[in-house]
Amino acid sequence: MRKEFLLIIFCVIVIIFLEVGNNFSLKDAPIDITTQQNYRTIRDTVQKGETVFDIFKKHKLDIGVLFKLKEASTDVYKLGEVYPDHRYKIVLDDKERINSFVYGIDDDTILDISNTGTGFSAKKNSIEYDIKILHLGGAIKDNLISSMGEGSDNIKLALQLSDIFAWDIDFTTDIRESDTYKIVVEGRYLNGDFKKYGEILSAEFINNGSTYRAYRFEYDDKADYYDDEGNSLKRQFLKAPLSFRRISSHFTKKRFHPILKIYRPHHGIDYSAPSGTPVSAVGNGTISFIGYRGGYGKLIILRHPNGWKTCYGHLSRFGRGLKRGAKVPQGSVIGYVGSTGQSTGPHLHYEMRINNKAVNPFSIRVSKGRGIPKKLMPEFVKIKNEMNIRLASIKPESIVVSKTLQNNL
Repeated sequence: MRKEFLLIIFCVIVIIFLEVGNNFSLKDAPIDITTQQNYRTIRDTVQKGETVFDIFKKHKLDIGVLFKLKEASTDVYKLGEVYPDHRYKIVLDDKERINSFVYGIDDDTILDISNTGTGFSAKKNSIEYDIKILHLGGAIKDNLISSMGEGSDNIKLALQLSDIFAWDIDFTTDIRESDTYKIVVEGRYLNGDFKKYGEILSAEFINNGSTYRAYRFEYDDKADYYDDEGNSLKRQFLKAPLSFRRISSHFTKKRFHPILKIYRPHHGIDYSAPSGTPVSAVGNGTISFIGYRGGYGKLIILRHPNGWKTCYGHLSRFGRGLKRGAKVPQGSVIGYVGSTGQSTGPHLHYEMRINNKAVNPFSIRVSKGRGIPKKLMPEFVKIKNEMNIRLASIKPESIVVSKTLQNNL
């Protein structure tokens, strides 16, 4: 009886031991504080002209390990391509060996190369931001960018807003003092700190008494912006071929030519801009002419559907790889502002023609793009109504406060 009792006790002890063993994991193990404290972290920014090789030399790291890092990341990211102002972090163990190498590819993605003990393993990690909905508003004083405050994040937001309304408003030639804007936009935060603006969810711009609204809506895995009626804001042609410019000469049938000293028709718009300013195709088209033509200098002519043509003259150079017959998408860079041909200074001469007859680009009205499918309209209306409540709550006089973009590494 005593032997049987002892056997039962022994079995119970064994079972308890096995159960405890099964529940034990590395996370329960005590942390080696000394080892962790001996790790050294290098945080720095890629300098202009600097390569990864230069970074290793600067921090006196083993060049041989660099080749292992490049090999490990071959299928993930080309480590040879690092860019100025991008952040990186290198963690060294207590023997000055690389434990990990982290590089900020862009605002949303990080390259993470870690030492597994048997070699290096590389992967891309998405930065997980906390999203907050921000309500911003302001009045135009001088121009859109300066009115939205200082800082690169506010500049990017201004450009994003101008891109949304690019088919309706020329933000250099059309806007007026006291025009107002309201924006409902994602604010992306990390550890409680503002990092950058995300997608604009809705926007309102009152330009010279006319009100324009945009609502972001997604279907068929594609997001776009629509007006109050659910029509796409996109049209066949952009309002202008340049992002930063001022008009130096308007469309007229009688203009005094500054070089020929005679009056003759001016069938286009002259956009004065610094030499080298990118010129964009105002619409999808096919290159029907690219080369040098008399007073136009370096010229590109695009052929668009339904008999439309657009011409871009006085260019300093053409976009890379372009040739006659090539198709170019709307918004793509086709050339750069110059002063070739009969020109008194750097500017773009822009013409629009229909069936070879010159028309004033500012006078044309082009129908809007594809609208939201009828079956999805109830969902769109629900989002629009919510956004209208948010837009109505914004006071236009509340000028956007500049936020400094902080590092993610």
